[in-house]
Amino acid sequence: MISLGGIGTQVAVKLFDATRDKQLDLAANDALNARQIEAFKERIGDIKSAKEFVADTEVYTFVMRAFDLEDQIFGKAMIRKTLESNSDESSALVNRLSNPKIKDMYDTLGFAPDGGRSFNFNRTGWQDEMIDRFKERVVLNSAGEDNEGARIALEFKSKASEINTWLDVLKDEDLGSFMRRALGVPDEAIGVDLDRQIALFEQKFDIEKLKDPAEVDKLVSRFSAIYDAVEGVSSSSNTVLSLMQGAVSIGQGGTFTAITIDIPTITGGYSASSAYR
Repeated sequence: MISLGGIGTQVAVKLFDATRDKQLDLAANDALNARQIEAFKERIGDIKSAKEFVADTEVYTFVMRAFDLEDQIFGKAMIRKTLESNSDESSALVNRLSNPKIKDMYDTLGFAPDGGRSFNFNRTGWQDEMIDRFKERVVLNSAGEDNEGARIALEFKSKASEINTWLDVLKDEDLGSFMRRALGVPDEAIGVDLDRQIALFEQKFDIEKLKDPAEVDKLVSRFSAIYDAVEGVSSSSNTVLSLMQGAVSIGQGGTFTAITIDIPTITGGYSASSAYR
């Protein structure tokens, strides 16, 4: 994977976008990832219950990684109970958990009430979407290891099209952090009543604009400028990054591929100081 460490947030985001397809290929070809992808394709259709799902370590791990729940893999008993709960019941475990990623996994897997069979598992299209999701998550997590600002910005870009309400933003730690920085809302706002937080954000930005990719890019530029200024991250404009992609050929019998990426000057009328006025 390409390291985003040591460069400004906006440059890192542009570098990631320019190399995204290549990184997805690298993620799929990694030995561990490839083995989990193959296990998922071979066995997911035969799993008939939540109990069988958590018992298949490779398939279970693949799915948990796809939903960015790798740090929860050890909690098999809790995950099984969650998947077996009935979301139609207000007291159901899935409705009482605060982690939105688990609810997302619950909805996407679609086990029948009490953990019965999911009709999604035999659908080829659904399987392909899960594999794409897995590769995307592996790449995003790897990209963000050395650059926190880029990690937050890339998380926002990956989820922006699915945001419909401010509650969607505020229940997600990364989205909330991004929007507070981008819109000049102090972190202390976290302690304010939820309804008042939503009202504050509604005054700052029309959330319907997130359906427009151009508006998303503007917010990323704004966030990047503010984040780097506040965190003291050095950045540069008109930057040309020449990367020797030796990793592409390692173990594949290929040759080194040089990739030159011209990253244009960041312009958008934003500055770290103006954002807080």
